[in-house]
Amino acid sequence: MKTRSHLFSSFSGLLNRTSASAARGVSRRLALAAAATVIGASASLVSVPAWAGWYGHGTAYTSRGEYSGAHGGYCSGGTCNHAGGVAGPEGRVATNSGSVTRTAPGQFSNTGTAYGPNGRSVQHSGDTSCAGGTCSHTGSMTGSDGKTASTSGEVTRNGAGQYSSSGTVTGGNGTSYNHSASTNCAGYTCSRSGTVTGGNGGTVTHSGSATSVAPGVVVTSGSATGTHGNTVTTSGTVVHGGAVTTGGTTVVAGSTTTVGAAVVVPPPVVVPPPTSTVVVAAPVPVPAPVVVAPPPAAVVVAPAPVVVPPPPAHVVVVAPPPPPHVVYVAPKPRPLVLIPGHWVGRVWVPAHWV
Repeated sequence: MKTRSHLFSSFSGLLNRTSASAARGVSRRLALAAAATVIGASASLVSVPAWAGWYGHGTAYTSRGEYSGAHGGYCSGGTCNHAGGVAGPEGRVATNSGSVTRTAPGQFSNTGTAYGPNGRSVQHSGDTSCAGGTCSHTGSMTGSDGKTASTSGEVTRNGAGQYSSSGTVTGGNGTSYNHSASTNCAGYTCSRSGTVTGGNGGTVTHSGSATSVAPGVVVTSGSATGTHGNTVTTSGTVVHGGAVTTGGTTVVAGSTTTVGAAVVVPPPVVVPPPTSTVVVAAPVPVPAPVVVAPPPAAVVVAPAPVVVPPPPAHVVVVAPPPPPHVVYVAPKPRPLVLIPGHWVGRVWVPAHWV
């Protein structure tokens, strides 16, 4: 156990360091590190039958560029540990690591930490309870600034290979996002589709599939379309090893859990509200005052010489210039934050933008 912990900590530390090289090179190193961690731990625990490990890697193609990621982990003693990372087009890396523990039959707890490419961290934790074909979960996320977001939802098995999910994500500012999805599994493929609706009425749709192409090898693909019509596509490969058998029985710490197919839970997609534009009308110019000159003095004709007074002087009033126009500059829109992939219960949630 100490050997596995040491290897896993080394993998987590590698992911937490930001690389200055290209994104594709970073992705290769992440994938190799994940594979080396799992293979090395497997070699040191050949005598332990209840150990299971996995690693995976994938790529997301967006309008901002290509994002490559890798993740790996292992399970032993009723606890699964995981670590992963995503490298952006500029070579900056975001990481996530944590653990999921089976506390009782049908009861699970999870905790972990995610680090963004800017060094900020998010602590996340949650609890999952499964009974009667339904798994319900609650969780929270706390950022390095102290702000907290909460999540809740459930996944229900409606029939053989048929699943549905729904839930709510509430941000630290009180804004809520509702998500729902359905998953259908047949043969070696599971397909999913769903929607996410924000507090402002904006909707994001997403779909994808996971196909088992070989024993222990699953190929994934998906896409998401935002409120402005922008579409993000993803693809990846997950390789399982150790005591994991795809579509059969998973052995963890001596307990047996039979699953008919993988449940693909869609990641909550946070739709930022459109930036509002503040328009301030310039004040109305003050009208120039109208000055009426007094009537000219009367002409008095004396019996002596006639005295004609000079004409009255013209009074010219110049109106003051109008006040300068006040220009208000709206603040810059809040930048998008990449939330790396993380675990919700026993389900891996891929990276997404907030």
